[in-house]
Amino acid sequence: MLLTVNNLSVSYDTANVLSDINIKVEDNELVGLVGPNGAGKSTLLRAITGLVKWEKDNKKGQRQGRIKMGGTVEFMGERIDHLPAHEIVRKGLVHCPERRRPFAEMTVYENLLAGAYLLKKNGTEFNRLLEEIYHLFPVLKERAKQISGTLSGGEQQMLAIARALMLKPKLLCIDEPSIGLAPIVKSDLFERISAIARSGITILLVEQDVALTFTLASRNYILSHGRLVNEGSSQDLLEDEGIRSSYLGL
Repeated sequence: MLLTVNNLSVSYDTANVLSDINIKVEDNELVGLVGPNGAGKSTLLRAITGLVKWEKDNKKGQRQGRIKMGGTVEFMGERIDHLPAHEIVRKGLVHCPERRRPFAEMTVYENLLAGAYLLKKNGTEFNRLLEEIYHLFPVLKERAKQISGTLSGGEQQMLAIARALMLKPKLLCIDEPSIGLAPIVKSDLFERISAIARSGITILLVEQDVALTFTLASRNYILSHGRLVNEGSSQDLLEDEGIRSSYLGL
């Protein structure tokens, strides 16, 4: 098992955001995590990848917005819930955050270069990986010298995923890649995510677009109000009328 999350809970002060979450991701799977806005999907990804931490003390030494976590996260058989985010990345668990967030004043190439900070710049491995990225996202090769802040939304999302791929992930967690994109752009982007999965990279995909996610994912988890309400194959979940109407909006 590549990723195992056991009884994970997250609370902000007295508000429970996630309660007793249990998920598993096997090697070479594309697993979907779907649910309505505010269900806790992004918080779950952030907790898995080490980005949910205690907030800093204020000037008076008091905790502000105190975050509590419980449960365990294992990656490749090793507990990682105690590790900082940068060490988790080095192990091959990579988070591609929502809303793209390129380094807006840098070129496309410079963004990819920044993403490859674990590789030797201009080395054989870097050049090989860069060519693979350009093959998967030809528009990024065309726009290599363009300032990333001037790209379209779809192009920025491709850049965000490409930058994450420069870290050579064993498991790539992609958070809400379709936000703000036109349907035809979303469809094209999801085809490329599917190609990444076929290349052998395991993917945990967080999305609100259930229909698109279910066309790609081998298994899915449904999250609502911070709790997992169901899991299963796309076909099984779509055949459950209660799940379709209550949680999938179909």
